[in-house]
Amino acid sequence: MSHAAAGTSGATKAEAGERRTIHIVLHEAKDTVGVAVVEGIKAGSQLNAWIMDEDEIVTVPAKQDIPIGHKVALKDMKVGDTVFKYGVDIGKVVAPITAGEHAHVHNIKTKRW
Repeated sequence: MSHAAAGTSGATKAEAGERRTIHIVLHEAKDTVGVAVVEGIKAGSQLNAWIMDEDEIVTVPAKQDIPIGHKVALKDMKVGDTVFKYGVDIGKVVAPITAGEHAHVHNIKTKRW
């Protein structure tokens, strides 16, 4: 089930059959962050996120500039929420994150220490 179908805020389904540039990659629909795979993502850009396991594209507007290789939030998350990347629990939210924001060490920490 996509983020849009799940009713969460943030990412929405792109129109089926349209060929689009992929800006973000994630493995599973449950992922709450995706990885930027293109240079130069600027705040205000409409981003296409490819869910690999479902071969589906969802969209989310960038709220901040996002460096290539960095995480982008696909849904709103509150302090204490678990962050999923590539289907794996990678940590917890330590500062609120809005869909489309840069998700990094300033708002996510590992649960290991």
